[in-house]
Amino acid sequence: MNIIIAGDGEVGLHLAKLLSSENHNITIIDPHTDFIKLVENENNILAVTGDPTNISVLRENDVKRTDLFVAVVHEEKTNILSASLAKQLGAKKTIARITNPEYLIPQNTAYFNSFGINHLVCPENLAADEIVSLLNQSGAIEIFDFSQGQLSLVLIKIPNESDFTDKSIDEINILQPELIFRIVAMHRKMTTIIPKGTDIMLEGDFVYAVVKKSDIDEFLAHAGIKKFPIHNVMVIGGGRVGQKTALRIEKEMSIKLIELDRAKGRKLTAILQDTLVIHGDGRDIQLLEQEDIRHMDAFVAVTASSETNILACLMAKRMGVKRVIALIDNVDFIDVAQNIGIDITINKKLITAGHIAQFTMKARVLSVKCLYGVDAEVMEFQAMPKSRVTKRPIRDLGLPDGSIIGGVVRNKVGFIATGGFQIEPDDNVVVFALPSAYQKVQKLFN
Repeated sequence: MNIIIAGDGEVGLHLAKLLSSENHNITIIDPHTDFIKLVENENNILAVTGDPTNISVLRENDVKRTDLFVAVVHEEKTNILSASLAKQLGAKKTIARITNPEYLIPQNTAYFNSFGINHLVCPENLAADEIVSLLNQSGAIEIFDFSQGQLSLVLIKIPNESDFTDKSIDEINILQPELIFRIVAMHRKMTTIIPKGTDIMLEGDFVYAVVKKSDIDEFLAHAGIKKFPIHNVMVIGGGRVGQKTALRIEKEMSIKLIELDRAKGRKLTAILQDTLVIHGDGRDIQLLEQEDIRHMDAFVAVTASSETNILACLMAKRMGVKRVIALIDNVDFIDVAQNIGIDITINKKLITAGHIAQFTMKARVLSVKCLYGVDAEVMEFQAMPKSRVTKRPIRDLGLPDGSIIGGVVRNKVGFIATGGFQIEPDDNVVVFALPSAYQKVQKLFN
């Protein structure tokens, strides 16, 4: 595909890197010369200095032959205008990053469609949705559902007391024949492993497994993961993500939100009806003690500083909070944060890039999930009639290195993938893939 990205920061750059690895023709347009110089160091990305709202700039970069135009600069109005112009000048599909959640109301999205904008994406909304999902489940580090919950991707960290510790996948299948699951990846000491039956799980490994929704509790029990209810939550940071998170959960949970900026705190008090807003520094141990942090079930740090969020989560963990979640903008910090004891990390760039990436795939992709701390994705494809993936059993498909099929949903029934399983047209197929395998996997489903 020919793709133009208007992006002046890490979201645009990360998206460009992700898409360029799939052999798309990527052009980044931005007026900031420092950013363009940074992009010029990346292979397979054309960097152009210019204003994406300038018609002549768009024409000079052949926007009329563009398959996808993505506007993800920090300025919302620039994104809306540039995407609208790109559509009028011939771009086939346009996506604009926005910050105002009001624009996402269905009747309002129709206005943007009339301007020529096909899709709106709000990173803060996506991050808040992810946090709420994590707070509504306990035990696993993360659970991501496919096909309306028929199959789930479960992320766990192997504890010492797990039935899985120091055993190979084949051994576990023999010892626990009633436990049906598919390990699609293991992450150990900053290395991602696509496992075979002989691979052994070790204490501290991060393990991704595809499991039927009905079997999650049994899987977690054998993995040595204890579930617990979440009723009391402390949130540090009253920015867009913190505000949206509190709004979504304040009716079901008891929320305390700590915000350093007094003026912002006053505004939050008017918006959040059932959340206790506290003025203070979320790194202040005395303040956290006064606000009863030791009786919190979850601690969410979503300030604008990754370092502050990591530090606050580490303090909360040492004070006995069962689940801590940190918003981390620097992708390089994610692996480190997970290995020093932070349960869950959230990254807006990864979430947004994964959300947008599904619009670039020729195969029919129902969902894309970027994995934290792992340079990989889990994708849900729909098998098309006459596609190669329907021609022979999974073991004979010749799946590319760096990919594995985890499960299949057929007629709203989930199946864990085995070598002899035959995929049929219209099946929904859950695939784990490293970047090197993206393009070859897509060809199987075209």
